[in-house]
Amino acid sequence: MPELRSGARRSRRLDDQPNPQTVEQAENNVPPPQTATRRRGGGRGRGNAAVAKGAVPPRPTAAGRGRGIRLTDLEPEPCEVRPAAGALGATEPALNRVEGVPDKDIAAEGASAEKIAGMEEDSSTAPVPERVQVGNSPVYKTERKLGKGGFGQVFVGRRVNGGSDRIGADAIEVALKFEHRNSKGCNFGPPYEWQVYNTLNSCYGIPAVHHKGRQGDFYILVMDMLGPSLWDVWNSLAQSMSPNMVACIAVEAISILEKLHMKGFVHGDVKPENFLLGQPGTPDEKKLYLIDLGLASRWKDSHSGQHVEYDQRPDVFRGTIRYASCHAHLGRTGSRRDDLESLAYTLIFLMRGRLPWQGYQGDNKSFLVCKKKMSTSPELMCCFCPPPFKLFLEAVTNMKFDEEPNYAKLISIFDTLIEPCAISRPIRIDGALKVGQKRGRLLINLEEDEQPRKKIRIGSPATQWISVYNARRPMKQRYHYNVADMRLAQHIEKGNEDGLFISCVASAANLWAIIMDAGTGFSSQVYELSTVFLHKDWIMEQWEKNYYISSIAGSDNGSSLVVMSKGTSYTQQSYKVSDSFPYKWINKKWKEDFHVTSMTTAGNRWGVVMSRNSGFSDQVVELDFLYPSDGIHRRWENGYRITSMAATADQAAFILSIPKRKIMDETQETLRTTAFPSTHVKDKWAKNLYIASICYGRTVC
Repeated sequence: MPELRSGARRSRRLDDQPNPQTVEQAENNVPPPQTATRRRGGGRGRGNAAVAKGAVPPRPTAAGRGRGIRLTDLEPEPCEVRPAAGALGATEPALNRVEGVPDKDIAAEGASAEKIAGMEEDSSTAPVPERVQVGNSPVYKTERKLGKGGFGQVFVGRRVNGGSDRIGADAIEVALKFEHRNSKGCNFGPPYEWQVYNTLNSCYGIPAVHHKGRQGDFYILVMDMLGPSLWDVWNSLAQSMSPNMVACIAVEAISILEKLHMKGFVHGDVKPENFLLGQPGTPDEKKLYLIDLGLASRWKDSHSGQHVEYDQRPDVFRGTIRYASCHAHLGRTGSRRDDLESLAYTLIFLMRGRLPWQGYQGDNKSFLVCKKKMSTSPELMCCFCPPPFKLFLEAVTNMKFDEEPNYAKLISIFDTLIEPCAISRPIRIDGALKVGQKRGRLLINLEEDEQPRKKIRIGSPATQWISVYNARRPMKQRYHYNVADMRLAQHIEKGNEDGLFISCVASAANLWAIIMDAGTGFSSQVYELSTVFLHKDWIMEQWEKNYYISSIAGSDNGSSLVVMSKGTSYTQQSYKVSDSFPYKWINKKWKEDFHVTSMTTAGNRWGVVMSRNSGFSDQVVELDFLYPSDGIHRRWENGYRITSMAATADQAAFILSIPKRKIMDETQETLRTTAFPSTHVKDKWAKNLYIASICYGRTVC
């Protein structure tokens, strides 16, 4: 009979605990094995060395990995919608000891709408040159400053000799963009933006670059001088634009983005400040331009022509908080959908004069803004806008990562708002008109051919049970749910008598769910039910006895159930308690050959356990404010399987891993249900699918 030490051991009272804002981390100091597998690659760089990642050899897709593979994400049942809980800041500890250390989320302020990524203090206080000549350019005198951003500063340059035009290579006045050689973007030579301009080669709607080169300590671009930005125009119009004007901006901006995307780039920072009109008093004064390519990145590989690989790095954010897509907030690889989502927020801002998430402050501002964006319905967001704006927002926020936008259809959404007389239009829409006169007939055909498709992000935030099922050889499995503290021991002891060990645990509404089965491979098991979230002293005591954490669960009231077992493959463990999802720490431990083996939450606090010799060769994270169905399916296609998950009332996190040893049957299914999935489990058992992981928290219905 397997050995089990039972009984709910209680720790000291919550009143005696340290400040919950601190982090607790513990690590057992067993020497690591001599041969350790290094992880981590996955995903391509985003055009900036600061966020570039190592490459991982491509793995076969799930479709090519044997017979009988089923990857299923079933539609949720009707669910209860609950209000979102408040958010807390992040924390980060040191290694090989237990301590509380405050930490901060990534945050930076700048410009009129909080630009992040690439932002930095001026790398040098050296004044820009009074006169500029790069390459074979004319000599320009540096005059007034036009602006400053995260990637340099822009001045007016007046030609010293000659010049007769207002725009073009022979213009009397030009825009001079200076970037200091010590700035982050120039660590390895000329700014990355130069490469983008070289590739675009006079792309429609992008201002022309006439000369570029280095002079002294500065890299300099000589560009066309343009007129006011949409931000300036919006301010001059008492911070309100007419539907006709915003619709004209919409169709021309979509057209400009289409041409940019056709060149293989996404802009990465679409906002009112980056759309400029032509110079007043010229034929182009109503023409729209898109500037600032410092955050542009490739969505299409320049060699293969294939879409870049999907990845998520929750510690990386690029863009401007107010207008960034939710995917950008979550650290996902940029693609065409992100530019269009940022454009939707830009248009709504120009129409309404304000976005619902303006006004948030603090180190976790990006977290709060993203949460608000994902919880604000298109109906509420566009309640004071004409119907086309809601249609556009719905369309762009439900695009898949590698989906090719139907630009013609998106442009047609705004047809009814645009003044038919070209002279009366406040913005020229030349690019939109070039999409084709046959657009109407094309759209009719598209409407007939389109099939209803699953929406990615539209839905009501909800809390549900999330269960994961893996294919296994026939075995005995037992579950208990809605278990009160006092009844835990009898269920565990009975399972132990029947040769079962705990494989996973979860909690909902301060009651416990326990899964026990005969396929764990454990030889002995102990557990503790504590009022302390992941009780450090008890865990370290069991580590000394060669027990390792095999499953954890936390409840809303802050208590936890920790299960530790013998017979695991682990040789060393470390865990962390944090007030936000500790991706930085996870990424750090990955580099030390640890992998996530257990996760849980208690209220808004996260508990993550990482182990050496876990049996995984690679691991990735999917973190979202809703259920990340699209991301999970993409990971499945690349051979990853869910191995841990946890959720708060705000967020859901999934750890997906690739095992070192190939599994005969890789079938995995997920299910979301309002109640514990007891009515579904027996159907799964009949297919030899057994509960591998379960949690309760944020999803969408």
